[in-house]
Amino acid sequence: MPQVSLIGAPTDIGASRLGCRLGPQSLRVAGIVDALERYGCDVHDAGDLSGPDNPQQPPVDGYRHLPEVAEWNRSVFAATAAELTAGRLPILLGGDHCLAIGSISAVAAHCRASGRKLRVIWVDAHADFNTAELTPSGNIHGMPVACLAGHGPDELTTLTGTRPAIGTDEIRQVGLRSVDPGEKAFLNESGIEVFDMRFVDEIGMRRTMVRALAGVDENTHLHLSLDLDFVDPEIAPGVGTPVRGGPTYREAQLVMEMIADTHRLGSVDLVELNPALDVRNTTAELAVDLIESLFGKSTLHRLHEGIAL
Repeated sequence: MPQVSLIGAPTDIGASRLGCRLGPQSLRVAGIVDALERYGCDVHDAGDLSGPDNPQQPPVDGYRHLPEVAEWNRSVFAATAAELTAGRLPILLGGDHCLAIGSISAVAAHCRASGRKLRVIWVDAHADFNTAELTPSGNIHGMPVACLAGHGPDELTTLTGTRPAIGTDEIRQVGLRSVDPGEKAFLNESGIEVFDMRFVDEIGMRRTMVRALAGVDENTHLHLSLDLDFVDPEIAPGVGTPVRGGPTYREAQLVMEMIADTHRLGSVDLVELNPALDVRNTTAELAVDLIESLFGKSTLHRLHEGIAL
């Protein structure tokens, strides 16, 4: 029985639009606790973290709300680390994607301490690989991957005590379709393995995920960082930065099912839900549906093991 802990982080401190602060409660209303229990999980809802309000200020030296973002991420880091130490699987309920700096830093530190490999599957419409010099907006939810890879302010790049928090060989990005011009060149230089939507279109989601999960074994901690704008906005309207041309409902479900097939999932970010922009909680309900697939829901009992079908 998976021991799962929900950690709410109700903030839009790093986002371009207000509303993500409402995400954790919207996911609870959509039934995330019942859904996890239905698929055999022992669920502990740790409640919501607290942190500074969104001051809605312009960028300073290329960063919007850096002190506040850092405070939120320190709280996320501590809460995630505590659940991992207790042997539980933390699910971060966002909140915007800047919070992944704290959660993934905690996971990386845990993996180093336990001698395990880390694989981060980052599913998103955006690369989130901006820096203060490259960003067109200063919004830090567009920078978490860069910060985790060591490119950013000390407040966000040294949460683990080492810099970088993760190596670029430990992350795979899936579903990208909106990358800023300067970010595009920097991403290419980084060596991160990226499977954008053209790649998915050309070879299919199943083969994409086979590649993204290649090398995951019994000594791997698999972390899923799921930005809900990964899914096409026709079926996930409740996000702050929608981009047309994303995965279909079935493609998104396949991603979750193939991750579930590895039996190596150790932690999750579920972020960028903006109920203020949603339609009758449609996106929150989709998120819960995806979580169900991540924890074992499938049409049939599968006859194969792992991802090598």
